Amino acid sequence: MTQSTRRRRGVTIIDVAKHAGVSPMSVSRVINGDAGVREGTRAIINEAIKALNYTPNLMARSLVTSREIRIGVIYSNPSAAFMSDFLAGVFEEASSRAAQLILLKGENGGAPSPEAIDRLLGAGVGGVILAPPLGEIASVRTMLHDARVPVALVGARAADAISVGIDDRQAAYDMTRHLIGMGHRRLGFVVGNTDQQASTARLDGFHAAIDAVDGVEAQIAQGDFSYASGLLAGERLLDGPAPPTAIFASNDDMAAAIVSVAHRRHLDVPGDLTVTGFDDTTAAITLWPPLTTIRQPVQQLAAEALQLLIREMRAGAPLPVGERARVLGHMLIERDSTASPARSA
Repeated sequence: MTQSTRRRRGVTIIDVAKHAGVSPMSVSRVINGDAGVREGTRAIINEAIKALNYTPNLMARSLVTSREIRIGVIYSNPSAAFMSDFLAGVFEEASSRAAQLILLKGENGGAPSPEAIDRLLGAGVGGVILAPPLGEIASVRTMLHDARVPVALVGARAADAISVGIDDRQAAYDMTRHLIGMGHRRLGFVVGNTDQQASTARLDGFHAAIDAVDGVEAQIAQGDFSYASGLLAGERLLDGPAPPTAIFASNDDMAAAIVSVAHRRHLDVPGDLTVTGFDDTTAAITLWPPLTTIRQPVQQLAAEALQLLIREMRAGAPLPVGERARVLGHMLIERDSTASPARSA
């Protein structure tokens, strides 16, 4: 970053950390007079502060005086139900470990601005959790990596971060085989955001199950995990000359939207159309009929990510490779939105 760029937006704690070759947490400790910093490191940081003419943010400075574990949670997800479960898991685990959370929400459903991430790091966070889909955004991961902050991803994988998730491909395969086993031979599938690893894995699992059985027709519609995209996908799938007898959506929000489209068309679910989802969020049980879905333990995923992140923060170094990735189990939950196809279908 050039000096002219820094002048335009102001020098940040990340600029100081990069200049000194240390982490933002080390800079925060020096600013606040922490005796646990080596004298050589302290001198380098003070030189960087002087060279860049850095003035600490007073609000951030007051925050870092706490001895609590401080963790940033960056989130931006179109599914309110998923995020509700995710944040519940993070808050409960943080409470049990006396950790303080600082939340940062992305802008307009996307990533936060670099300036917002600067401010978060300047508040003295020792690690960051990225909720889906932010773990897929390379610019966010790169910024955190450059700041030497430990990172935990949920629902995504990266070599330089902790990752916690489920086997999305196998889960989608299991649901698709379940629908085929019920007698459905015209299956629709609504894909999630194509930028997310989970979307690709779920589509792969769907195709693998379809390809294993002769005579099964697949119809694909694109969504982005939002309810609105599910409405559009449902209309596209049901407008065809031979619409599917069962539709498997990549999350519960889109599945709920498809149920709504079916009701508007005076179709009975599941008598005329079977609908299934993915996640088992509150959306799966707050509509009629309640959804058959894949349960991924969202709260547990978030809690596991926090546990591993705190371990890595306390260790002061990356955890062993074999301990940085966790794959939790999934479960197929049967409710009232599925039935065998009508004989005339």
